[in-house]
Order: sequence, then C-alpha cells, then structure tokens
Amino acid sequence: MDAARCLRCRQLQSRLNKAAERLTKARAEIEHLRQLLEASERAGKRQAAPFSKGTPKLDPKKPGRKSGRSYGPKAHREPPAPEQIDETYEASLPDSCPDCGGAIDETDIQPQYQTEIPRRAIHRQFNVHIGQCRDCRRRVQGRHDLQTSDALGAAASQLGPDAQAAVVELNKSAGLAHGKVIGCLENLFGIRLSRGGSAQTILRAARRSQAIYQGICRSLADSPWVVPDETGWRVGGHSAWLHGLVGPQATAYVIDPGRGGDVAERILGLDYDGVMIHDGWSPYDRFEGAWHQQCLQHLLRRCREILRTARRGAVRFPRRIAELLHQALDLRDRHAAGKICDRTLAAARARLNYELFEAIDPVKTNPVNECFAQHLENHFAELLTFLQITGIDATNWRAELAMRFGVILRKVWGGNRTWRGAHAQAVLMSLWRTCWQRGYTAIDFFSHLLRNGLLPLPP
Repeated sequence: MDAARCLRCRQLQSRLNKAAERLTKARAEIEHLRQLLEASERAGKRQAAPFSKGTPKLDPKKPGRKSGRSYGPKAHREPPAPEQIDETYEASLPDSCPDCGGAIDETDIQPQYQTEIPRRAIHRQFNVHIGQCRDCRRRVQGRHDLQTSDALGAAASQLGPDAQAAVVELNKSAGLAHGKVIGCLENLFGIRLSRGGSAQTILRAARRSQAIYQGICRSLADSPWVVPDETGWRVGGHSAWLHGLVGPQATAYVIDPGRGGDVAERILGLDYDGVMIHDGWSPYDRFEGAWHQQCLQHLLRRCREILRTARRGAVRFPRRIAELLHQALDLRDRHAAGKICDRTLAAARARLNYELFEAIDPVKTNPVNECFAQHLENHFAELLTFLQITGIDATNWRAELAMRFGVILRKVWGGNRTWRGAHAQAVLMSLWRTCWQRGYTAIDFFSHLLRNGLLPLPP
C-alpha cells in the first residue's frame, strides 16, 4: 500500500512540475507580448516613429565607401566651360619667400575654379506704358516677359519669378515653414518678406498651376498602371487624408476629409481598365474593370508580424506563405535577367498558384492565421498579377515613396490651417513630384509658369 501511495505521489508531483513549467512559459509569453504592445504604443506616439528602423545593430557595417572595387566611381566637380567664367582673379605670388625672405621666380600658372551664389538681390524697374484704344477707348497696358503681374500702384513692388519659385521650393520641397523661408531670403539675398507674403506667394502659384494640375489628373486615367495610397493629414487641426496616385509620368495628390475610394474614383473613373498596384485596401475593389496587384511587401510584413507571436504549429502557415511569395519574386528576377523564357515563367506561375491555393484552402485552427488566409483567398487572383503582366511592380513602393514626400512636410508643420491651403499644398506637391519624375527642374518650371501664365508640362 505504501509503495502504491509513493507511486501515486510521484505521478502527482510530475504533473505539478509539468503544470508549473507550462505556467512559467505562459507567463513569459504574456510578458513578451506585453512588452511588444507597450513598444508599439510608444512608437505610435513618437513623432519620428514612421521613420524609425528599430534598435541599431550590435555589429553595424563601417560607414562610408568601401575599399577596393566596391569603392565606386571617384567623382569630382567638373570645371566650368570657358564661356561660363564670369569673373577672373589673379592669385599673385608674394614679394619674397615666406620662409627665408629670398626672391621668387615664377615657374607656372595653374587654374582653380570656384562656383559661388549671388548674395546681392537684383532690383528691376519696369516702365509700364499705358495707352487707350482710339476706337473702343479701352485702356491698354504693356507687359514685359519678366513680369509676373500687371498690378500697379500700391502693389507695384513685387517678387520676381525666380524669387517666387524659390519660395515655393523652400516651402513645398525643402519643407521649411514660412518663418524660415523669409529668414532664408533675407539672410542669403537681403530680400525682406513677411510670412503673409510668403503664404500669398504659395497660393498665387497654386492658382496659376490649377490647369496643369487638372491635366496631371486626366493623364493618370489614361495610364497603363497606377499606384494609389493614402496617409493621415491635418487641416485646421482636424483629421484629413492625403491621397496619392502615381503613374509612369505623373503623380497627383489630393487632400480630402475622408479616406474612402471617392478620390481615386474621381481621378481614374470606375471604368479604369489598367493595372492598380495597392496595399489591399477594400475600397479599391470597386474598380472591377482593372487588373489588381496586391503589394507583396505588405503581405510579407504581415507574415513577419504573425510569426512574432505565433507558437508551435501556428508558425507553419505564415512561413509557407512567405516562402511562396519569395519564390514568386525570385521567379520575376530570373525572367527579367533572361534566365528563363516566357513559357517557363507561365508554367512556374501556374505551379505557384496551385501551391498557394493548397496552403490557403484548409481551415486554420489559429484565428489569426484564418483571418490572414481569408484575406488571401478573397484576393487570390491579385497575388501574382506581376508574373502575368510582366513589367509591373510587385509592391506599391512608388506610392510609399510619394507618400513619404508628403509625410516629411506634415512632420514639419503638422498639416495645413485651411482647406484653401490644403488644396494649394496638393496642387504644388503634384507639380513638384511630376517634374521630378520627368527629370525637369521644378523651380525653373515654376519660374516660367509665373511669367507666362500657362505652360505645358515637359514630356
């Protein structure tokens, strides 16, 4: 009887030990999840959180250029052409040697070049000739090519086209607030301007750019592909949304009160039949005539997030999906490099489709995996479009890059104060980004636009 009791005691003790081990593991897992949640909440409250790359590596690579063949091209500033030389100065020899005081014989002359910015503002006076028509008695006023306005009297003193374009450049591209913009103009060139004058310059440039902005929006509706995205914005302290649509040759921004698909519908039209590359947001599903490509980077990121908290058998599904998506990207790269032909690509795409279906179809016991599988099943036909229509992107990186351009400005001043300013923001950002895509200097484009009124975008 005592032996039986001892055996029973040992069995109970073994069960208690196992239960204690499971409890310890559960507590450690709960603590790990709690730390992840707190870190996520803290990151969301930090202003720089969207650009944080996490904890630095313990053994980072040495900064700077690498020695040997990895160094890259050794660039240097090219000297200006002879016709570009505006000023020439002589760096003459001293009268005597600075060391011993002996006489010096000149043996050679070597040129050195310097590129400088003008620190003195150019003040122009236009003698505007005014007349009257002999027939209709209408007042007629002359205009010079460098003028940006016909205003006279109290409004006769104005900024020139290059100075106005510089204000737009500093505010909408460099991200400087109006106070810093006027500080730059005064400190660098001695041009005095008020904050209100800077703001009015921005609004005036947006009005002049309205027709070109509408042309950018119309061109996106005819683009073979478009990459839409959206991010948070602020207008007058209230929540709003910055929408961006990127095409091959143009980018359009719209600041709207809502996040819905109305903005994309207004610009593209519901009958858009090109390729839409997006992050899987549901309002884009209303474009039924378009080809859709889900952003694989978003799906891979979701796999990584699931793996951070998945345990035991729950890790198999996200690992399998990530593996298949990486295979699809590798297949694209091999085809682009000419290592496989179109026929092989089609066969491999069919195999990947089958393997994805086999991984997604079974019901998952883990609710997080089942939710992810449901999303993949709903958008199954949109996962490998980039292997069917070669040449399109597998991710929405173009839209992410365009959104970053806007987010940096939002981080500086927090958005716009009025909806009028928000519309000017969207118009000028669209023109700036489109000029960048087409390899054209935006400040030159705006300078010509302010002088000539209407100017087509460069091809």
